Order: sequence, then structure tokens, then C-alpha cells
Amino acid sequence: MDITLGFSPCPNDTFIFNALVNGPLRPVGHRLQVSLHDVETLNRMAFEERLDVTKLSFYAWLKLRDRYHLMSSGGALGYGCGPLVIAARALPGNAMAACRVVLPGQWTTAHLLFRLWAPQARQVRFIPYDQIFAALNDGRADCGVIIHESRFTFESAGFQAVVDLGAWWEELTGLPIPLGCIAAHRRLPSALIEQLEEDIRQSILLARREPDAALPYIRSHAQEMTADVLRAHIDTFVNDFSMDLGIEGWRAVDVLETRARQAGLLA
Repeated sequence: MDITLGFSPCPNDTFIFNALVNGPLRPVGHRLQVSLHDVETLNRMAFEERLDVTKLSFYAWLKLRDRYHLMSSGGALGYGCGPLVIAARALPGNAMAACRVVLPGQWTTAHLLFRLWAPQARQVRFIPYDQIFAALNDGRADCGVIIHESRFTFESAGFQAVVDLGAWWEELTGLPIPLGCIAAHRRLPSALIEQLEEDIRQSILLARREPDAALPYIRSHAQEMTADVLRAHIDTFVNDFSMDLGIEGWRAVDVLETRARQAGLLA
């Protein structure tokens, strides 16, 4: 059986999936058709039901849960890893109503968190995450919400943080922030979904035991990233929640859904 699998070229995802797509953990009796895209593209592909198994923003999954099963392994949750609102100059949080804001995608968890934090924001538009610095530099936006490796480089690029949305979430709820997950389309047999969930878990274990083996694949999709940023990216976004959501992780997802519904963001 052919299985379409989508994940991002970010180091945490290529670290997680290397052994599954390139190594000894390829699913027996199945062939993976792998495609790598930024997470918002993956979100939109899932809305079109084009992928069997895919990385999703948790916001997208909350909209798609009737079609996609949330897998307990492979996700990105944690403390100290949330999106940041940044600007080229100091801005008070209460300035959001008048600010032009750029975000990395309509269905990203970054967008959901920003809406929860700044419901008064009105001038919002979406651009690829790797274009946010440029939008701020050339004056097309007053502030931006950054994700991925940008959190490690924004200060050296001359920007300053307005708010850490992850820290805000943690203070509000006492829970880790659910950023991204791996989800399987419900058209797949349940036994296959369970097998893939365990395969992803084993792929993470293997990458942790033999990190150098995964490095060529990771580096091939992150050629412009320094070694320090690459390592920080993996250390930040691959953790015990990536192995298994656990009670705390599932609770965080439930609270995110509750907050989103209360705010009218899950119609």
C-alpha cells in the first residue's frame, strides 16, 4: 500500500522522520510517498485530504479532527518554545489594534495564539514564515509573529520581542504549548495508524541514539542554517512530548480547543 506522508523541512521534523523514510524503519509491506512543505502548505493540503499522514499545526487539526486522527508521537509541544511577536522597535502589547501584523499562516497555532492574546488586532495578513523579517525591514508591517528557527535569530537580525506567546500561554494555563502534531487520515486502517505511530516513536529513539546518522538528511534541507541554530532547533522542538503526548500533552490540547471555542475561533 502506498502511504502519502508530509512533513516540514525543519530540523525537528527531518530528525524525527529520518530513520522512517531513509533507514531501517520503513513500514513493511508499504511504500512511503514523502513530500516536504512548510507547515501552512501541509495544513492546506490536509484540508483537501491529499495526505494520508501529515504534520499539522494543532489549530488546523482542531478544524480537521473528524477527518484526521491525532497521533501521540511526532508532535511539537513544550515549554519555552512558543511563537514570538516581534517588531523593529519597542511596541506595547496594547498597540496591537493599530498595528499591521504579519503571521505565518491562517491555520498555524501561532495565528490562534496571537488571536487569543490580541483579539483587538484587525490589520492581519498571512505570508510565508521566512518572509516575515523582510516585511518588517521594508515597512510593510509593524510587527510579526515568528516560528521555527526565527526565534533563535531575530535578535541578531535587529528585532526585539513584544511578547513570547509561549510564555504567555504557560502563565495562563500552566501547560505546555501544543504547536504541531502528526495526524493520520481516518481512511487508513486503525492497525496501520497504530503501527505508524510506533514507527515514528522508534525513529525518534534511533535518531537520539545515533544523531550523526540523521545529520546529512537534516542538513540537506537546512543548508543555510548554522550548526548551532540547527542543534538548538532540534533540542527545543524534539522532547519527551514528541515521544508521547502523555496526560499533560493531551490536557494541553484540550485546553487549547476550549480556549479557541470560547474565543469563537473554531466555528
